Amino acid sequence: MPATDAPLGELTGLTHRYGSTLALDDVTLTLRAGEVVSLLGPNGAGKTTLVRLLLGLIRPQAGRVALWGMPPASHAARLRVGVMLQVGRVPETLTVREHVHLFSSYYGTPVPVADTLAMAGVAEFAGRRFGRLSGGQRQRALFALAICGRPDLLVLDEPTVGLDVESRRAFWVGVRAMIARGCAVLLTTHYLEEADAVADRVVILNRGAVIQDGSPRAIKQRIGARKITCTTDLATASLHAIDGVRSVTRTDDRVMLLTDDAERVVRELLARDPGLCNLEVAGARLEEAFLALTAQEHAHVDVASA
Repeated sequence: MPATDAPLGELTGLTHRYGSTLALDDVTLTLRAGEVVSLLGPNGAGKTTLVRLLLGLIRPQAGRVALWGMPPASHAARLRVGVMLQVGRVPETLTVREHVHLFSSYYGTPVPVADTLAMAGVAEFAGRRFGRLSGGQRQRALFALAICGRPDLLVLDEPTVGLDVESRRAFWVGVRAMIARGCAVLLTTHYLEEADAVADRVVILNRGAVIQDGSPRAIKQRIGARKITCTTDLATASLHAIDGVRSVTRTDDRVMLLTDDAERVVRELLARDPGLCNLEVAGARLEEAFLALTAQEHAHVDVASA
Protein backbone atom coordinates (compact mmCIF):
# COMPACT_ATOMS: atom_id res chain seq x y z
CA MET A 1 0.00 0.00 0.00
CA PRO A 2 1.47 3.38 -0.94
CA ALA A 3 2.45 5.66 1.91
CA THR A 4 0.15 8.60 2.60
CA ASP A 5 1.39 12.18 2.77
CA ALA A 6 0.44 12.78 6.41
CA PRO A 7 3.10 11.42 8.78
CA LEU A 8 1.96 9.19 11.63
CA GLY A 9 5.22 9.69 13.49
CA GLU A 10 7.35 12.82 13.74
CA LEU A 11 10.71 13.11 15.48
CA THR A 12 11.93 16.69 15.29
CA GLY A 13 15.27 18.14 16.35
CA LEU A 14 16.07 15.32 18.78
CA THR A 15 19.20 15.74 20.84
CA HIS A 16 20.08 13.38 23.66
CA ARG A 17 23.16 12.83 25.80
CA TYR A 18 24.35 10.24 28.27
CA GLY A 19 26.74 12.25 30.39
CA SER A 20 29.36 13.64 28.05
CA THR A 21 28.38 11.23 25.24
CA LEU A 22 26.22 12.73 22.49
CA ALA A 23 23.86 9.92 21.44
CA LEU A 24 21.63 11.94 19.07
CA ASP A 25 22.45 15.27 17.47
CA ASP A 26 19.49 17.27 16.09
CA VAL A 27 17.81 14.23 14.46
CA THR A 28 14.60 14.70 12.45
CA LEU A 29 12.64 11.78 11.03
CA THR A 30 9.10 11.13 9.76
CA LEU A 31 7.16 7.86 9.47
CA ARG A 32 4.17 7.32 7.17
CA ALA A 33 1.48 4.67 6.87
CA GLY A 34 2.35 1.71 4.67
CA GLU A 35 6.04 2.66 4.62
CA VAL A 36 8.98 0.51 5.68
CA VAL A 37 11.86 2.57 7.08
CA SER A 38 15.10 0.76 7.81
CA LEU A 39 17.27 2.44 10.42
CA LEU A 40 20.94 1.55 9.89
CA GLY A 41 24.12 2.59 11.59
CA PRO A 42 27.32 1.28 13.20
CA ASN A 43 27.24 0.20 16.83
CA GLY A 44 26.91 3.31 18.99
CA ALA A 45 25.37 5.37 16.19
CA GLY A 46 22.25 6.21 18.22
CA LYS A 47 19.73 3.68 16.87
CA THR A 48 18.68 2.28 20.25
CA THR A 49 18.27 5.76 21.73
CA LEU A 50 16.10 6.83 18.79
CA VAL A 51 13.87 3.75 19.16
CA ARG A 52 13.50 4.30 22.91
CA LEU A 53 12.50 7.92 22.31
CA LEU A 54 10.00 6.88 19.63
CA LEU A 55 8.39 4.40 22.03
CA GLY A 56 8.25 6.89 24.89
CA LEU A 57 10.59 4.81 27.05
CA ILE A 58 12.73 7.91 27.62
CA ARG A 59 12.10 11.61 27.08
CA PRO A 60 14.20 13.74 24.74
CA GLN A 61 16.44 16.31 26.34
CA ALA A 62 15.79 18.54 23.33
CA GLY A 63 13.34 18.23 20.44
CA ARG A 64 9.91 16.65 20.10
CA VAL A 65 8.44 13.20 19.45
CA ALA A 66 4.81 12.69 18.42
CA LEU A 67 2.81 9.67 17.24
CA TRP A 68 -0.48 10.66 15.58
CA GLY A 69 0.04 14.04 17.20
CA MET A 70 0.22 12.50 20.69
CA PRO A 71 3.09 11.89 23.13
CA PRO A 72 4.45 8.39 22.44
CA ALA A 73 4.09 7.41 26.11
CA SER A 74 0.35 8.16 26.09
CA HIS A 75 -2.05 5.23 26.43
CA ALA A 76 -3.79 6.09 23.15
CA ALA A 77 -0.51 6.07 21.20
CA ARG A 78 0.77 2.86 22.78
CA LEU A 79 -2.40 0.99 21.80
CA ARG A 80 -1.50 1.62 18.15
CA VAL A 81 2.12 0.45 18.33
CA GLY A 82 3.47 -3.10 18.12
CA VAL A 83 7.02 -3.68 19.33
CA MET A 84 9.53 -6.50 18.92
CA LEU A 85 12.75 -5.69 20.77
CA GLN A 86 15.95 -7.70 21.12
CA VAL A 87 15.52 -7.66 24.89
CA GLY A 88 11.90 -8.85 24.82
CA ARG A 89 11.12 -11.30 27.64
CA VAL A 90 7.90 -13.03 28.70
CA PRO A 91 7.10 -15.68 31.33
CA GLU A 92 8.42 -19.03 30.13
CA THR A 93 5.73 -21.17 31.75
CA LEU A 94 2.86 -19.97 29.53
CA THR A 95 2.25 -21.46 26.10
CA VAL A 96 2.51 -19.37 22.94
CA ARG A 97 -1.28 -19.42 22.56
CA GLU A 98 -1.76 -18.29 26.16
CA HIS A 99 0.66 -15.41 25.64
CA VAL A 100 -1.12 -14.28 22.47
CA HIS A 101 -4.51 -14.53 24.19
CA LEU A 102 -3.22 -12.50 27.15
CA PHE A 103 -1.61 -9.80 25.03
CA SER A 104 -4.68 -9.58 22.78
CA SER A 105 -6.83 -8.79 25.85
CA TYR A 106 -4.94 -5.49 26.25
CA TYR A 107 -6.42 -4.11 23.00
CA GLY A 108 -9.89 -3.00 22.01
CA THR A 109 -10.00 -4.63 18.57
CA PRO A 110 -7.23 -7.25 18.44
CA VAL A 111 -6.59 -9.65 15.62
CA PRO A 112 -8.35 -12.98 16.31
CA VAL A 113 -5.92 -15.28 18.12
CA ALA A 114 -6.03 -17.95 15.41
CA ASP A 115 -5.24 -15.34 12.73
CA THR A 116 -2.34 -13.96 14.76
CA LEU A 117 -0.86 -17.45 15.21
CA ALA A 118 -1.15 -18.14 11.48
CA MET A 119 0.25 -14.79 10.39
CA ALA A 120 3.27 -15.14 12.68
CA GLY A 121 3.85 -18.74 11.61
CA VAL A 122 3.58 -20.14 15.14
CA ALA A 123 0.38 -22.18 14.93
CA GLU A 124 2.25 -25.49 14.80
CA PHE A 125 3.85 -24.93 18.20
CA ALA A 126 1.18 -22.69 19.78
CA GLY A 127 0.59 -25.23 22.55
CA ARG A 128 4.25 -25.33 23.57
CA ARG A 129 5.52 -23.42 26.60
CA PHE A 130 7.66 -20.43 25.75
CA GLY A 131 10.54 -21.81 27.78
CA ARG A 132 10.66 -24.91 25.57
CA LEU A 133 11.01 -23.00 22.30
CA SER A 134 14.14 -22.76 20.18
CA GLY A 135 15.71 -19.36 19.59
CA GLY A 136 14.06 -18.97 16.20
CA GLN A 137 10.68 -20.06 17.54
CA ARG A 138 10.96 -17.50 20.35
CA GLN A 139 11.55 -14.75 17.79
CA ARG A 140 8.44 -15.76 15.85
CA ALA A 141 6.39 -15.94 19.06
CA LEU A 142 7.52 -12.43 20.03
CA PHE A 143 6.48 -11.27 16.56
CA ALA A 144 3.01 -12.71 17.22
CA LEU A 145 2.79 -10.62 20.39
CA ALA A 146 3.86 -7.52 18.44
CA ILE A 147 1.09 -7.84 15.84
CA CYS A 148 -1.82 -9.22 17.87
CA GLY A 149 -3.12 -5.72 18.71
CA ARG A 150 -3.56 -4.76 15.03
CA PRO A 151 -0.88 -2.01 15.24
CA ASP A 152 -0.62 0.95 12.90
CA LEU A 153 3.13 1.17 13.61
CA LEU A 154 5.36 -1.87 14.00
CA VAL A 155 8.84 -1.41 15.49
CA LEU A 156 11.17 -4.34 14.76
CA ASP A 157 14.59 -4.33 16.42
CA GLU A 158 16.89 -6.95 14.82
CA PRO A 159 13.88 -9.25 14.34
CA THR A 160 15.50 -12.04 12.31
CA VAL A 161 18.52 -12.73 14.51
CA GLY A 162 18.63 -16.48 15.13
CA LEU A 163 16.19 -17.36 12.35
CA ASP A 164 17.11 -19.88 9.67
CA VAL A 165 16.47 -19.15 6.00
CA GLU A 166 13.00 -20.72 5.95
CA SER A 167 11.93 -18.96 9.15
CA ARG A 168 13.22 -15.61 7.87
CA ARG A 169 11.19 -16.04 4.69
CA ALA A 170 8.06 -16.89 6.69
CA PHE A 171 8.68 -13.92 8.99
CA TRP A 172 8.78 -11.46 6.09
CA VAL A 173 5.56 -12.93 4.68
CA GLY A 174 3.92 -11.95 7.97
CA VAL A 175 5.46 -8.46 7.92
CA ARG A 176 4.30 -7.87 4.34
CA ALA A 177 0.77 -8.84 5.37
CA MET A 178 0.90 -6.08 8.00
CA ILE A 179 2.24 -3.57 5.47
CA ALA A 180 -0.57 -4.46 3.06
CA ARG A 181 -3.01 -3.35 5.79
CA GLY A 182 -1.33 0.08 5.89
CA CYS A 183 0.92 -0.57 8.88
CA ALA A 184 4.14 1.45 9.01
CA VAL A 185 7.31 -0.44 9.92
CA LEU A 186 10.51 0.84 11.52
CA LEU A 187 13.21 -1.80 11.16
CA THR A 188 16.68 -1.94 12.65
CA THR A 189 18.87 -4.72 11.29
CA HIS A 190 22.47 -5.71 10.68
CA TYR A 191 21.32 -7.79 7.68
CA LEU A 192 21.68 -5.09 5.06
CA GLU A 193 20.43 -7.38 2.28
CA GLU A 194 17.09 -7.48 4.14
CA ALA A 195 16.96 -3.71 4.38
CA ASP A 196 17.74 -3.48 0.66
CA ALA A 197 14.94 -5.92 -0.18
CA VAL A 198 12.11 -4.67 2.04
CA ALA A 199 12.69 -0.98 2.86
CA ASP A 200 11.02 1.93 1.07
CA ARG A 201 13.45 4.26 2.83
CA VAL A 202 16.81 3.75 4.46
CA VAL A 203 17.95 6.15 7.19
CA ILE A 204 21.64 5.92 8.07
CA LEU A 205 22.73 7.18 11.47
CA ASN A 206 26.37 7.83 12.28
CA ARG A 207 27.75 9.47 15.42
CA GLY A 208 24.19 10.42 16.42
CA ALA A 209 23.32 12.27 13.20
CA VAL A 210 21.34 11.33 10.08
CA ILE A 211 23.84 11.20 7.23
CA GLN A 212 21.53 9.71 4.58
CA ASP A 213 17.75 9.37 4.15
CA GLY A 214 16.38 7.96 0.91
CA SER A 215 15.36 4.87 -1.02
CA PRO A 216 17.87 1.97 -1.11
CA ARG A 217 18.40 2.63 -4.82
CA ALA A 218 19.03 6.34 -4.29
CA ILE A 219 21.52 5.69 -1.51
CA LYS A 220 23.44 3.17 -3.61
CA GLN A 221 23.54 5.66 -6.48
CA ARG A 222 24.85 8.40 -4.20
CA ILE A 223 28.23 6.78 -3.81
CA GLY A 224 28.48 6.44 -7.60
CA ALA A 225 30.64 3.37 -7.22
CA ARG A 226 30.90 -0.07 -8.77
CA LYS A 227 32.17 -3.24 -7.14
CA ILE A 228 35.04 -5.31 -8.53
CA THR A 229 35.70 -8.76 -7.05
CA CYS A 230 38.60 -10.96 -8.06
CA THR A 231 41.33 -13.32 -6.93
CA THR A 232 44.75 -11.68 -7.04
CA ASP A 233 48.23 -11.96 -5.54
CA LEU A 234 48.55 -8.17 -5.30
CA ALA A 235 49.06 -6.85 -1.77
CA THR A 236 46.36 -4.75 -0.16
CA ALA A 237 48.64 -1.70 -0.16
CA SER A 238 49.21 -2.10 -3.91
CA LEU A 239 45.46 -2.27 -4.52
CA HIS A 240 44.87 0.89 -2.48
CA ALA A 241 47.53 2.63 -4.59
CA ILE A 242 45.60 2.11 -7.83
CA ASP A 243 44.06 5.39 -8.93
CA GLY A 244 40.26 5.30 -8.56
CA VAL A 245 40.08 2.62 -5.87
CA ARG A 246 37.97 3.85 -2.94
CA SER A 247 38.16 0.85 -0.63
CA VAL A 248 39.62 -2.66 -0.45
CA THR A 249 38.13 -5.62 1.42
CA ARG A 250 39.63 -9.13 1.58
CA THR A 251 37.56 -12.24 2.31
CA ASP A 252 39.48 -15.52 2.24
CA ASP A 253 41.10 -15.59 -1.21
CA ARG A 254 38.77 -12.98 -2.74
CA VAL A 255 39.26 -9.21 -2.93
CA MET A 256 36.49 -6.65 -3.28
CA LEU A 257 37.24 -3.13 -4.55
CA LEU A 258 34.91 -0.13 -4.71
CA THR A 259 35.73 2.29 -7.50
CA ASP A 260 34.36 5.24 -9.45
CA ASP A 261 36.09 4.08 -12.65
CA ALA A 262 35.71 0.32 -13.03
CA GLU A 263 37.10 0.11 -16.56
CA ARG A 264 40.36 1.87 -15.71
CA VAL A 265 40.83 -0.11 -12.49
CA VAL A 266 40.23 -3.44 -14.26
CA ARG A 267 42.83 -2.56 -16.92
CA GLU A 268 45.32 -1.66 -14.18
CA LEU A 269 44.62 -4.86 -12.25
CA LEU A 270 45.22 -7.03 -15.31
CA ALA A 271 48.41 -5.13 -16.15
CA ARG A 272 49.82 -5.54 -12.65
CA ASP A 273 48.73 -9.16 -12.14
CA PRO A 274 48.56 -11.32 -15.30
CA GLY A 275 47.43 -14.23 -13.11
CA LEU A 276 44.35 -12.41 -11.85
CA CYS A 277 41.17 -14.55 -12.10
CA ASN A 278 37.52 -14.84 -11.03
CA LEU A 279 36.93 -11.24 -12.09
CA GLU A 280 33.42 -9.80 -11.62
CA VAL A 281 32.14 -6.23 -11.96
CA ALA A 282 28.76 -5.18 -10.53
CA GLY A 283 26.91 -2.25 -9.06
CA ALA A 284 27.48 -1.59 -5.37
CA ARG A 285 25.12 -3.25 -2.91
CA LEU A 286 23.56 -1.41 0.01
CA GLU A 287 26.21 -2.93 2.28
CA GLU A 288 29.03 -1.39 0.24
CA ALA A 289 27.20 1.94 0.09
CA PHE A 290 26.68 1.87 3.87
CA LEU A 291 30.36 1.15 4.53
CA ALA A 292 31.51 3.82 2.08
CA LEU A 293 29.16 6.50 3.46
CA THR A 294 29.98 5.87 7.11
CA ALA A 295 33.69 5.78 6.25
CA GLN A 296 33.38 9.14 4.48
CA GLU A 297 31.62 10.61 7.52
CA HIS A 298 34.39 9.40 9.84
CA ALA A 299 36.96 10.93 7.50
CA HIS A 300 35.11 14.29 7.53
CA VAL A 301 34.99 14.30 11.33
CA ASP A 302 38.68 13.41 11.59
CA VAL A 303 39.65 16.20 9.19
CA ALA A 304 37.46 18.75 11.00
CA SER A 305 38.95 17.88 14.35
CA ALA A 306 42.55 17.80 13.15
